[in-house]
Amino acid sequence: MTTSQEAAVLEAIYQALRTLNEERAADEQIAIGPDTCLFGEGSALDSLSLVSVIVDLETAVSDQFGKPISLTDDKAMSRDPVPFTDVTALKTYILELLA
Repeated sequence: MTTSQEAAVLEAIYQALRTLNEERAADEQIAIGPDTCLFGEGSALDSLSLVSVIVDLETAVSDQFGKPISLTDDKAMSRDPVPFTDVTALKTYILELLA
């Protein structure tokens, strides 16, 4: 993967999280960065918020790269750890799907 693809995927994740923050109260904002916990212990997201981010991300990445991706298929859910633990893990998984 090229650095520009990595940057584009990372920006897509950040944009999905910014969109989520726009829907949250000021005291419920999620800090956005490569180590932002998305799933599991310490996550600032509930399951509905995570689904919202995933749907936004699937659409954005598919549109940008012209390749449909599914982040919640059996392949993703059977991984240990799942690719939603944090932003970096999710970025790595999306880049694998695009490769």
